Amino acid sequence: MNVQSNTYTFIYAVVMVIIVAVGLSLTSISLKNRQQSNIEKEKKQSILKSIGIECTRDQAVDLFSTYVKNVYAIDYQGQKIDGVDAFSLDLAVEQAKSDETQRYYPVFECENNGTKLNVFPVRGKGLWGPIWGFVALEGDFNTVYGVTFDHKSETPGLGAEITTADFQAQFVGKQIFNDLNEFVSILVKKPAQYNPNDLHEVQGFSGSTLTCNGLQDMLENSLKPYEKFFLSHQ
Repeated sequence: MNVQSNTYTFIYAVVMVIIVAVGLSLTSISLKNRQQSNIEKEKKQSILKSIGIECTRDQAVDLFSTYVKNVYAIDYQGQKIDGVDAFSLDLAVEQAKSDETQRYYPVFECENNGTKLNVFPVRGKGLWGPIWGFVALEGDFNTVYGVTFDHKSETPGLGAEITTADFQAQFVGKQIFNDLNEFVSILVKKPAQYNPNDLHEVQGFSGSTLTCNGLQDMLENSLKPYEKFFLSHQ
């Protein structure tokens, strides 16, 4: 074939496009599998952190089965649902479903030093993007044992402070039901308005009102669907 011909140039260009496309496709598949693996590891690490187990992502893979005794899904009525991959449930996807009867929520039954705990995912919106985390409740399904929060793009030194140990430590011992056994969640108050003696409040940060409001909404909107489940186990 004449390498100077238009036909040769066209065929050469098509072949190169195919080679590059196949190469990019294979790379994408390879990275996607690795990315998914890292997401699962990080999720296990965060769940363990909420019950007081500090570990790396790789360590979390082995430790997860030691501390997490059971994982299952419940429906909007708080009833256990069989046949659902509860670990892989995406809370953002479930929250987006317009029909609440089609929503499923994961429950992670854990145990640490003989203490039975239950962990629940939370997800919402911060100032610049999504925020998420896990809330571990004690056996009364009311008192917070521990939490862990993360974000995509909150401002360092301001909204990003939700990831700090000091902020998250405030939630320990707080309660999501009041004395009348009504679900009230946990409020994130401005420093000037915060009452340290209130079991339903934590102190937010100056200059990050929108992130704090987003986290407060996240807790209420994510935990409220579990209310019937909580009450049935108290």
